[in-house]
Amino acid sequence: MNGKDITQKMLERYNDVFADIVNVLLFNGKRIVDEDALTDTPVDSALKIDGEIHSQDRDVAKYWKNSQINIALFGLENQTVPDKLMPMRVIGYDGAEYKKQVLEENRYKKKYPVITLVLYMGYDRNWKYSNSLLDLLEVDENLKPYVSDYKINVFEIAFLDREKIDLFKSDFRMLADYLYQMRTTNSYKGDESNIKHVDEILMLMSAMSGFKNVENIIKVAHERKVSNMKGFFELAEEKGLEKGLELGRTEGREEGLELGRTEGREEGLQLGRTEGIEKGLELGRTEGREQGADMVSELNTILAREGNLEKIIKANTDKIYRNELLKKYRLLK
Repeated sequence: MNGKDITQKMLERYNDVFADIVNVLLFNGKRIVDEDALTDTPVDSALKIDGEIHSQDRDVAKYWKNSQINIALFGLENQTVPDKLMPMRVIGYDGAEYKKQVLEENRYKKKYPVITLVLYMGYDRNWKYSNSLLDLLEVDENLKPYVSDYKINVFEIAFLDREKIDLFKSDFRMLADYLYQMRTTNSYKGDESNIKHVDEILMLMSAMSGFKNVENIIKVAHERKVSNMKGFFELAEEKGLEKGLELGRTEGREEGLELGRTEGREEGLQLGRTEGIEKGLELGRTEGREQGADMVSELNTILAREGNLEKIIKANTDKIYRNELLKKYRLLK
C-alpha cells in the first residue's frame, strides 16, 4: 500500500467527504445521502478458494441507514491506474456483503443493495477497459443467454467537467480540482478555499504531488496557520527551494573536502583502501536506509488500517516514538 492509497482512504473515511462523493457522482450534487445517516462497516471479508481462506479488503465502506434499517451499503475503491479485472474484483467485494445478508442471523432482516463506486484518480490517460464482466469472459454463443453480467460504476475524477467538480462541497473538491488541472494544464494552482480536514488533505496532496520532507512542511503549515491549498503549495515551494540551496551547499562542501583529501593522498594503495572503506560504509548506509524505509512503510499501512492518522504523523516526526511502534508491531527486532 503506497502513500496515495493510505491518504485517500484517510480522507474518504470522514462522513462529510464520503457523503459528498456519493451525492455528486450519483445524484448530481443533490443532498440525498446525509452524512449523519452513514455508519462505518468493516472493510475486510474472507473468501475461500481451493480450500484456503483469502482475505479481501475494500478501501472504504459505509452503511446508509434510516433509523436502524440499512438502506444501502456504499463502497469506494480508489484506482490510480486502470485495472482490466476490476469487474471481477468488485463482484467479490459486493458478493461478500450480499452473502452476509443470507446468514441465519440476518435471514429475516430487510435486504438492501450494495453499490460500489470505483474512483479513478489517473489524469494522464482514460480508463480504457470495459465496465462489464461479460466483456472479460470468453463465452460460447450457446451459453450467452444464461451468463449473468455484472457492471461496475467507474468515475474518472480528472475527466469530470468543471461544473461537476464545482458541485463538491467537501475537501474532496480540492483533490478533484488538482487532478483536473493536472490533466488540462499539467500544472496546479491552489485556491483560497478553507480546508476542513487539514492533516488529511495536506498529506494526500503531498503524496499526489510527490513532495519530499512532507512532515516538516505540514508542521510549518500548522505553525503559520495555513488553511488553504494556495498557501500550502506556496509553502511547499518555499521549503523545496530552501532544501535545494542547502543540498547545493552540502554537496559543495563535500566536493571540496573530497578534493582536498584526494590531493593529500600520496600513495594509490592508501587511496584504494580509503575508497573501499567509503564504498563499504555507503553501501551499508544505503541498505540500512532501504530496510528502514520498508519498515516505516509497513508501519504506516498498519496504522492506516486502524485509522490512526495522529500516530502516522507522530511516527514520521518522532524517531523515538516510531521505534517504539516498530517494536510494538514486531517490525523491529
